[in-house]
Amino acid sequence: MTVARSGVRGGRVWHDGVSSAIKELVLDNCRADDGKIVGLSSDFENLEFLSMININLLSVSNLPKLNKLRKLELSDNRISGGLEVLAERTPNLTHLNLSGNKIKDINTLEPLKKLPNLRSLDLFNCEVTMLLNYRESVFGLLPQLTYLDGFDADDQEAPDSDPEADGEGLEDDYDENGDEGEEEDEDEEDELDEEVVDDDDDEEDLDGEEEEEGVDDEVKPLECLSFLVAPSGTC
Repeated sequence: MTVARSGVRGGRVWHDGVSSAIKELVLDNCRADDGKIVGLSSDFENLEFLSMININLLSVSNLPKLNKLRKLELSDNRISGGLEVLAERTPNLTHLNLSGNKIKDINTLEPLKKLPNLRSLDLFNCEVTMLLNYRESVFGLLPQLTYLDGFDADDQEAPDSDPEADGEGLEDDYDENGDEGEEEDEDEEDELDEEVVDDDDDEEDLDGEEEEEGVDDEVKPLECLSFLVAPSGTC
């Protein structure tokens, strides 16, 4: 799997990998250059998640064609309209967060009808949420929606289905590393056992030679054998 880092410098997107390999791009709290991000292009053809929270974005008119984009985070910007661009540039969008923007009227959301896969829409802290029958109006306008501001039409909260939050994949990596570590430990123990056996054999041979040759009792066999268990020892 190709891993690439990315970010924004001077209002321009940079990355240290191949654009087409990047699936998630987070540009939160960067500042857009005249309301747009220079360098964000259709070269990110496999992008599935794009977050541009609080970047002083005025509109989505400069958003490139991103056919595989599923989740778009645009909260805390200054967007007031022009959402028709999304149907053309991000036709497979399923989650759209416009919280904290300048959306005032229900009619502003009408272009989202052309996003057939849109399941979740967030409009927290937008003026439109203060309108009478706001929720009923939005669900009526966008029948494809399942969740509005985190709740469905029956006020049931949306489940948390973030795979990273659930820690998927971590257990497999742990098991693989753990198995490898156990195998290495077993190999090291086997090698140590073989060395101990060799040391014992050498000691027996040396003791036999000393008995045959009548070595004096004052000889210190432990000192002379120290090289077998500690290579730095000397007789």
